[in-house]
Amino acid sequence: MSIVLTLFLIGLSLSMDTFSLSLSIGSFDISKKKMLILSSIIGIMHFFMPLLGNIFGKKIIMFLNIKANFLLGIILLFIAVEMIIDLIKKEDKFFSLNLFNMLLISISVSLDSLSTGFGLSAITKDILVAGFIFSICAFSFTYLGLLIGKYSNEKLGIYGNILGIILLIIISLIHLI
Repeated sequence: MSIVLTLFLIGLSLSMDTFSLSLSIGSFDISKKKMLILSSIIGIMHFFMPLLGNIFGKKIIMFLNIKANFLLGIILLFIAVEMIIDLIKKEDKFFSLNLFNMLLISISVSLDSLSTGFGLSAITKDILVAGFIFSICAFSFTYLGLLIGKYSNEKLGIYGNILGIILLIIISLIHLI
């Protein structure tokens, strides 16, 4: 049960950047169809990226001869620092929500799932379950962010980032210690 909870917390953390971005995107007048398409693409990416990361991660871990648990902690901490830097920069992004841009958005918010996959074997041997949990979290938070984005202000996006950063730091410290 604690493995499922850990995977859920990681999925939650990995979904915070997509949640924040979805809040911004949701403030534009987009159709429910586009909301479902974007959420689905992001969910699919969050399923496959950790799988790819796990495949490449095993090779890197064997080459560097380091523990996967330690590598996961470092990667999660790195992602948290990256999120802090993005939060401080407060860069606004303007775009047209077509299929190509949805794919670019999906890839960019799923890269952290790819890097998390590098050390995922330290948590579970069932990477497909992890990918499924990450996918459900990403889909749910993307869609929720898009819905809330229509009715929220910019500060809620910042709070989502802060929550994601805190969760990532806690989980990374657990793996580093």
